[in-house]
Order: sequence, then C-alpha cells, then structure tokens
Amino acid sequence: MAKKPEGREQALEATLAQLKKRFGDGAIMKLGEAPDMEIEAIPTGSIALDLALGIGGVPRGRITEIYGPESSGKTTLCQHIIAEAQKMGGVAAFIDVEHALDPAYAAKCGVDVANLYIAQPDTGEQALEIAEALVRSGAVDVIVIDSVAALVPRAEIEGDMGDSHVGLQARLMSQALRKLAGAIKKSNTAVIFTNQIRMKIGVLFGNPETTTGGNALKFYASVRMDIRRKEAIKQGGEIIGNRTKVKIKKNKVAPPFREAEFDILYNEGISVEGDVLDVATELDIVTKRGAYYSYGDIRLGQGRENAKQFLRENPEILAEIDSRIRIETGLPPKPGALTPEQLALLAEADEKPKQPKRPKKVVSSSDDDDLDVVDIDLDEDVVSDLDLD
Repeated sequence: MAKKPEGREQALEATLAQLKKRFGDGAIMKLGEAPDMEIEAIPTGSIALDLALGIGGVPRGRITEIYGPESSGKTTLCQHIIAEAQKMGGVAAFIDVEHALDPAYAAKCGVDVANLYIAQPDTGEQALEIAEALVRSGAVDVIVIDSVAALVPRAEIEGDMGDSHVGLQARLMSQALRKLAGAIKKSNTAVIFTNQIRMKIGVLFGNPETTTGGNALKFYASVRMDIRRKEAIKQGGEIIGNRTKVKIKKNKVAPPFREAEFDILYNEGISVEGDVLDVATELDIVTKRGAYYSYGDIRLGQGRENAKQFLRENPEILAEIDSRIRIETGLPPKPGALTPEQLALLAEADEKPKQPKRPKKVVSSSDDDDLDVVDIDLDEDVVSDLDLD
C-alpha cells in the first residue's frame, strides 16, 4: 500500500536533511532554488559568432572545443576571447602546449599580454595538472589549452622515437576530463581546448575527418566549433587576410548548427568593422543599395572595403551601430556603450524635419575660357558623388 502524501513528504525531507548533513549544503536542491539559473558567457570578439552561439559568447562553467585545419584561425579566436575576458576585468591563462604563442600578434588581437598568465609545459600530464590547479583556485575566468594534439603523454616523451603508444593520449584526456568537469562547473571557469584534424584510414563514404585525443572531449564539451578558411581577402595583388566560417557543431546551451562568417586580417585579427557591417546589413540597420552602404543619412561608402574604412576612421559611428545591433538582438552591451534611451534620442533627432535644401551651383564648361553657371536643385547624395574638381 502506498504511503500517504504527508508521509512521502516527511520521508523526502528526512532524506534531504541526511544528504545535506553528509555531503554539505547544496548537495541536492530543487532546480528553481539554484543560485545561478542563467549561463554566463564571454564574448568571442565577433558579434556574428556571439549571435550564432545563442548566449553571446562561449559559456562559463563549461568546456568548449575549437577545431579546424591548420592556419584556420583557432588560436586567433582564442586570443580574442581572452581579450574580451580581460576587458570585463577577468583573469585569463594560456597553456601553450604547442610552444607557438606570438606575444606581438596577441597584443594586436587586444590581449593584455602583461597580465596574461602563460604556461609552456613539457608533458601532457603537466599541462592538465596546471589547468586543474587553476580551475580549482576559482580565481581564473578563462583558460585556453592550445592544443589537444600537442598533449604528449610522459611515457611517450621518455620512450624512443619509434615506440608504439596506442591510446595513451585518449586515456589521458578521458581521465583529465572526468576530474575537470565538476571543478569547472563549480568555479564557473570557461575552459577552451583547441584541436587539430586528422584523417581516418579506409573511409570510403562519409566524412573521413576526425579530431585527436579520442572521443572523451566530444562528449564533455558543451560547445564544439568547426572553424575553416574560405576565400582570401586581397588588397590590390596582395593577400591581407582570410574570410573565415565557423559552424557550431554542438551546442548544449542554445540551438546548434548555426553558422557565422567574419574576416581575419593578418597582423590584426578579427576585423571588427567588417563584422559589425555584415551583421548590421543583415538586420537592415545599415542599408545597401547597389554598391553603396548607408547608415541613416550617413553615406558609409561605395563597396564593402570603403564602408569598412569609413567605420575604422569614425569609431563613434561604429560604436553606435554596434549598440543598435546589441539592443535589437538582445546581446549584452559593451562597457561604455550607448544606452537604449540615448539611441532613442538619436533616432528622434533623425526623424525631425530638416531645413529645405538650397540649390547647388554646378559649373559646366567645354573649355576653360567659356564657363556657364547653372542653378540646379540636386539631392545631397547626388552632389556628394559628383567630382567638381
């Protein structure tokens, strides 16, 4: 015979009290009583990628994997995430397992290299033990481990070059992630692994690509991003960067399978101007008519590169467009960004009737000695496009 409802409640309360006494407060609770229901995020440096991730960046308290071919932008993206964390007042650590970090390029990506903690471990065990210690300290906001493929087990380093070590790296990753997952959640640290691509042998159908380090990271990661180069960006005859595409292959904090594209420029990193321009055009905040880009009454330029250059030379307009995107999409604002009230005042000012346009004097001549001055009422945009020199 089933117990009465009050008997069930008393039994549950007694069990909960016993569990809390044995394992401590917070060992078990109702989900609605959890102190932090929302998942915090660290921006990626690309507003398009922040939108694709669904929560405004990479999640804190979770594991993220960024993988792709060589020179696809994995480390560049990680450096921009570190830069955004530092701008928010956070502490960042970079575990450089590949021993390939370029401090000068990191600084160009916005990283405060003077306050970045860096480790260059000798073995995979050492790298993961450093990561565990930093996570358990609870004082680090983001940790980047670059990369899984370079996490060489100690037995492999101490052995001869031709020795066979089957499954050592996969076993190392599996053991480490079992220990790290709970600590990462409790400390609310964003841990990012970069990974390389390998080819499976004998695959005739389907995708032969796979990542290194076994399958454990695929299961423990809440977000997996596949980053690839697309076409080259040229200026004249010189290649100055790459168009980059990121696919969200796995996402446990928002809908997966979204995509984002942005420019990565050599010696500069992610092009903020191009990123904002593309998203604003998609949201109709910036209008494109033919080859011309306009923001309200402001002509940004003819062609995408000229519009990017205009935004680079006018950071206040770039910041205003960025703020409009964030308000419209629900992304958190940047520190010091325009508030919705300020943007509303700007929009109200744009809608006020303007003074009648005065006729423009256009000088026409077939030769320098015979000039005719004609008064013609022309639109401002048309006049701005005329070459009166």
